[in-house]
Amino acid sequence: MSEELTQAELFDVFSNARRRQTVRYLKRQQGACDLAPLVEQVAAWENDTETDAVTRTQRRRVYISLYQTHLPMLEEHGIVDWDPDAHRIELLPSEDTFEPYLDRELNEQRSWHLFYSTVTLVGAVLFAMALLSIGVISTSMAPVIALGVCFVIAVIALTQYVSRRPAHTLPFGLGR
Repeated sequence: MSEELTQAELFDVFSNARRRQTVRYLKRQQGACDLAPLVEQVAAWENDTETDAVTRTQRRRVYISLYQTHLPMLEEHGIVDWDPDAHRIELLPSEDTFEPYLDRELNEQRSWHLFYSTVTLVGAVLFAMALLSIGVISTSMAPVIALGVCFVIAVIALTQYVSRRPAHTLPFGLGR
């Protein structure tokens, strides 16, 4: 396909997780792979397991949808070259165009909700202790605790935002 895809077409093509995962996997394989390892990896991602633990049923479900629907659609839009006879897929060179539509680091995503939940829980406990004047924490410390929790949540939100921008990396592995 020689013409550029519109933003609406890109959204349509990459609205399906299996198509995004297919392109992400191809990028990791230097742009080409056979169908079998792709099926194994997509099934593993979908079932949150290792490729060795993927069942025949899980593999078959992914194989059928990739073979009949997703790979032909990616080929039709000029994103991959799909040879159904050889079971070979090749990513075409326009990958920079659709990079923003792909999931980032599928198997290494940080669970940001755990950071938010932990700060909220600790803050709520400290705030309750301040209101009840338990231990060394007095009622006058409640506003300081509330402000501190707000500050920490803002720092986490900023860190999460920056870590999701492709041009930025954070120290200590926080950018995952």
